[in-house]
Amino acid sequence: QLQLVESGGGLVQPGGSLRLSCAASRFTLDYYAIGWFRQAPGKEREGVSCISRTARSTDYADSVKGRFTISRDNAKNTIVLQMNSLKPEDTAVYYCAADRRRSVCTLLMNDYDYWGQGTQVTVSS
Repeated sequence: QLQLVESGGGLVQPGGSLRLSCAASRFTLDYYAIGWFRQAPGKEREGVSCISRTARSTDYADSVKGRFTISRDNAKNTIVLQMNSLKPEDTAVYYCAADRRRSVCTLLMNDYDYWGQGTQVTVSS
């Protein structure tokens, strides 16, 4: 079974940057559309960004457009979420997820079959 591991979270000041990675062992991520989701305390989990199997298409939540960039690093079998101009409202646990059924990607939680354990991102001065 595919296992996903997120890394790169931490504490950063407003306006700063973080680079999250989603890695998998034993299975190549080339066959999965990948999504990043986040869940803040007391709020529902929401879609942040996603990338299709071929990386030809990506999608972003309106709240992160222009600040976050998702990409594939096939050599390292990882998906990277580069987060710039971070705001306190970006504080959340960030999860990556894999969809084995669709070649395109969505920001819908129910479309994803495998989930990582999450990494905490805290934006605070």
